[in-house]
Amino acid sequence: MTASKAKTLSSLFKTAVRNATKESSSLPSGDKPLKQFVSSLDTSSSPSPSPSPSPSSASFRIRSPQPTKKPANDGSLHSWLLQPASISENSIGGFTDELHSILCTGHPESSKDIEEMMDNGSSLGRVLNIPWLSNVSNNNISLRRKELSRERKQKWVFKKTQSGRFNRLIKMCGDKLGTKATIEVFDKLGRDTGLKEYNALIAVCLEKARTSNDEDDALEHMSEAFKTLKKMRERGFQVEEGTYGPFLMYFIDMGMVEEFFFFCGPIKEGNPSSVTRLGYYEMLLWIGVNNEEKIQELCNCIVAADEEDDFKLKENYLLALCESGRKDIMQLLEVIDITRISSVNVVANIFESLGRLSFDSFAEKFLWTLKNNDYKMADISRLIFSYVSAIPNLAVEDLFLKFKSLHMKFEITPSSASYEKLITYCCDLHKVHFALDIVHQMCEEGLSLSIEMLHSILHASEENYEYNLVRRIYSLIGCHNVKPTSETFRSMINLSVKMKDFNGAYAMLDDLKKLNISPTSTIYNTILAGYFRESNISGAMMVLKQMESEDVKPDSHTYSYLIANCNCEEDITKYCEAMKAAGIQVTKHIFMALINAYTACGQIEKAKQVVLDKGIPVNSLNEIKGALASALACSGMMPDALNIYKEIKQNGGTLEPKPVISLIEHFTSEGDVNILLQLLEELHDPDYWFDGCCRAVVHCVTKKHLRLALDLLKQLKDEFHKDDLALDVVFDEVFSVIAERQPNDLQIGLALLQAMKDELGLTPSRKSLDFLLASCVNAKDLQSSLLIWREYQAAGLRCNILTFLRMYQALLASGDPKSAKTLLTKIPTEDPHVRCIIKACQMTYVQSTSSKMKKQKVQKKNKT
Repeated sequence: MTASKAKTLSSLFKTAVRNATKESSSLPSGDKPLKQFVSSLDTSSSPSPSPSPSPSSASFRIRSPQPTKKPANDGSLHSWLLQPASISENSIGGFTDELHSILCTGHPESSKDIEEMMDNGSSLGRVLNIPWLSNVSNNNISLRRKELSRERKQKWVFKKTQSGRFNRLIKMCGDKLGTKATIEVFDKLGRDTGLKEYNALIAVCLEKARTSNDEDDALEHMSEAFKTLKKMRERGFQVEEGTYGPFLMYFIDMGMVEEFFFFCGPIKEGNPSSVTRLGYYEMLLWIGVNNEEKIQELCNCIVAADEEDDFKLKENYLLALCESGRKDIMQLLEVIDITRISSVNVVANIFESLGRLSFDSFAEKFLWTLKNNDYKMADISRLIFSYVSAIPNLAVEDLFLKFKSLHMKFEITPSSASYEKLITYCCDLHKVHFALDIVHQMCEEGLSLSIEMLHSILHASEENYEYNLVRRIYSLIGCHNVKPTSETFRSMINLSVKMKDFNGAYAMLDDLKKLNISPTSTIYNTILAGYFRESNISGAMMVLKQMESEDVKPDSHTYSYLIANCNCEEDITKYCEAMKAAGIQVTKHIFMALINAYTACGQIEKAKQVVLDKGIPVNSLNEIKGALASALACSGMMPDALNIYKEIKQNGGTLEPKPVISLIEHFTSEGDVNILLQLLEELHDPDYWFDGCCRAVVHCVTKKHLRLALDLLKQLKDEFHKDDLALDVVFDEVFSVIAERQPNDLQIGLALLQAMKDELGLTPSRKSLDFLLASCVNAKDLQSSLLIWREYQAAGLRCNILTFLRMYQALLASGDPKSAKTLLTKIPTEDPHVRCIIKACQMTYVQSTSSKMKKQKVQKKNKT
């Protein structure tokens, strides 16, 4: 929601206050919760005009955001920091009374709402009575759990994702069911709704309010957030920062100053220990609304204070200033006692800010202070990393030198933790080679390397397609006595297989056995998949024999690879029966493998029948249908594939990115271009969107939809305006497609070149011009060839030998041998390959032209 929308929403709060009674009577009967929320905002009981607020009630007054008018009694949080917490009915009104009842009460009796929720008449009660939920057999549950366990182990996760998965679950439930129904779900499934769940639900409501473009809708979501907060308090939960923080950040982001202070008052009353922490949010508020007078006021009033509570407030003010990247921190840095700051995390944030602002003198001053006050060496090492990693425009190599020099200057040994942060930093920037150099230095200094860090380097190597680094990593393990795990070997074998080094993969497999680590089906599956990618069926069968000799049982992924690579229906049936005899549960991977196998065998109807299987889990159905749509598109059955896509959309589902990419790639000219754009909107991941948009541009160019292609290219430019290389790749691909097509496609290539310069403000790359020049050769167009030749000069590109050869070919093909002969004198001919190309061009164009002329003379002579 934009700032203007936020102002409108803020005015809605006020309007709701003035007209609470009237609007409550006019709301539909089904909107009872919204009525109650609007009524809770009623402050009509407050006298008007109100008297000057007392010091104790100043913080609960509606604040004016204008800096020119200073509120009575200094309206900042600092003014009531040490005042006794009390609430004046006259000044707070109905809304704050409601907040007071939510935030400040003790542990009330449990609400009866849950009993009402679980009543048989509840809509959710009917929704949750799903047959498979209550009737599913224990055996199937057990098999499914084992399968899920194998899926989780299939790919290593390099960060803690439990919280992320839980939040995604909450968000999904909140989106589909609403917060009230989500609480019912947890209750019915026997899961207690705890603090974590309530906070996640509140976050969902606030995010919906934040992103909504409709004021009434945003107000509705805010109502849900407050009702969830109320229910949370009714169940006896204390309102901590994890709960009130998102509310305050919402008010800050929306610039809602009055609502911010409405909310702060009851928080202080209900949780006095949070008062100093509220200073952090107030500073962020004034920064957010650009109220420089208030920002300076908060800094001035705290500089001279030295009481313990005042120092905590000073710490929170400083943290807010650091996170916002303002240079105002210099005033506080002069007086702050860095050794008194309560948390090393806060100190790390301060050092990050010092790095961003290049405050070298302050950084060194604080490091000396901490060292002289017996601060832990490991913590000082961490602070040095926080400082150097935040310095702008510092190359990784220079960052490492700065990191080392500061440790030497302060006579501190880098800790393992700071080294690992540095390694992670390098991996995030795709500097995996340098990360390995740091690992070697760590080991030489006698520091231990965690196996998790080694896994992150392996992961980065795979992400950056630097598979060959596995040899360095494997050597490092042997030289420094790092104890690998089964997962370590799986990752290394995977990299070896991806670089087609099967001998190296088997050598690692042998070493794994020497360490008494039992090989798993997952490791063998990695090799099996590699052989199938290379269409090496005998190699794949050898893997199966090795699994049998090692008594490693094939799992569902093994059978999915086998089934997907079957070339006849008999083999499909054989593996399905073997899987059934082994008691392996049919998973979504098996269903998708069956679809691909039947499609490859030409059994399209059987492939379509797979999605009708009653054993498909509900949450996997759309993914499996997506696999069918992709398989049909690859088989040239685009109308059927699009029908499946439309069916999924009509049922409220979405396609996975890979099937969407497949549909875009195989999109036909008969299809509606609007569907192509709709497919592109399905891609939310930036990498997948880039891939899909590139394919869509190529489709538009080949079908001569130049206007639409330019619109997509503008979107690409906006998304990747900082990545010139990515844009060059897109245009290179488009012009290469034009060069491969019919000669009459040259004109659309020239039109695209002109639009690229005029509308997008881009300069063509050498490769793009090379492809266009090749198109001129195919079209035998002399004028266009000369135009492209001038474009090299306009783009500041010096012509190399390949450019000269291509232009020589274009001149000969266009029938201008005189200009070709002149150009030939400028081409170095020392290289035998160059001479070979020149000779081939002469044979193709000069001799063929002479032959045609002789033939025409003979025909003319015969006629006479």
